[in-house]
Amino acid sequence: MATNTATTTTVPVVIIGAGQAGLSVAYHLKRFGLTAGRDFVVFDRGAEAGGAWQYRWESLRLGAAHRVNDLPGLSELGLSFETADRSRPARDVVTEYYRRFEEHFELNVVRPVAVHSVFNRRADLVVRTSSPAYGERETLAGLLVNATGTWGAPFVPHYPGAASFTGRQLHTNGFVDAAEFAGQRVVVVGGGTSAIGFLLELDGVAESLTWAARRPVDWVHTEHLDLEGASAAVAMQDEAARTGRALPSIVSGTGVPVSRRIQAGIDRGLLVERPMFAAIEPTGVRWPDGTFTEADAIIWATGFRPELRHLAPLKLRDKAGGLVVGAGSSWTDPRIFLAGYGPQASTIGARRAGRVIARQIIALL
Repeated sequence: MATNTATTTTVPVVIIGAGQAGLSVAYHLKRFGLTAGRDFVVFDRGAEAGGAWQYRWESLRLGAAHRVNDLPGLSELGLSFETADRSRPARDVVTEYYRRFEEHFELNVVRPVAVHSVFNRRADLVVRTSSPAYGERETLAGLLVNATGTWGAPFVPHYPGAASFTGRQLHTNGFVDAAEFAGQRVVVVGGGTSAIGFLLELDGVAESLTWAARRPVDWVHTEHLDLEGASAAVAMQDEAARTGRALPSIVSGTGVPVSRRIQAGIDRGLLVERPMFAAIEPTGVRWPDGTFTEADAIIWATGFRPELRHLAPLKLRDKAGGLVVGAGSSWTDPRIFLAGYGPQASTIGARRAGRVIARQIIALL
């Protein structure tokens, strides 16, 4: 057996991830009197602030992105996403605001840090990490908040022949610029706002566009998310989390709001989805009726799954396929909190999750 040469440190609470959920928890722990670096530490894999937003493509403007809710306490800095310049790239705005938030509240986020695994060593939780600055390290903790989100766990459904495709395949998290697809025949897969955004950006750039979705798109004719539908979607997420089932998508419960830009795409015949193709062939996709569409690229805008691989040694996953979580706490191991998981992953639930989880942590310390 190899000798463990990792440096070991100890801290009462470890937070993994400095996106909206992780920063919200850290903010509330500070409000309850804890000190970053002494009472809790925040690890983040990003090179800079911004959570997963820092990886979004430059052409995604704040006005075209999913609504970004303000972090708790952001108003103390005189900032709000509601009044931000919506013409700026979303990644730039979020990165700037999150960086200023971290600095103002002295959260001392440690980055870039890769978390490889979390496991038990007697009564302690061991968080094994590596980073260019600190090398390999083990951090012992009594409590852990996992706030890793989903960006690192893209979901691509299996379709026959996918491996034979000679063109380019990429997921949402691999999209950089529409110009890369100039003059190409592109198939976009997915029924949510990312797929729609790609189609709108590629219109007039790609030679041809084909849209395929696994279920009919539920258009909601309002520019803002319907609160009743959103609440129902969050309730479905909560039920799945509490019963340990795989989480349903938010968009399946809320539908897609039709903005003026989207309505224009519908009116000109761009945003018309086809039912899913039956198979992928080397040069394109084959439809259930036997017809064939040639393609140079397939963009899989098919969503993400919670990024939980590093928690596998704790054996938290239920036989139903998910984790049993209620009010942000694992029902399998009460030392583990999952911020931004299930109902908390929505823009409605992520902010309030921080306060709920922080209160539970304070009660356990």
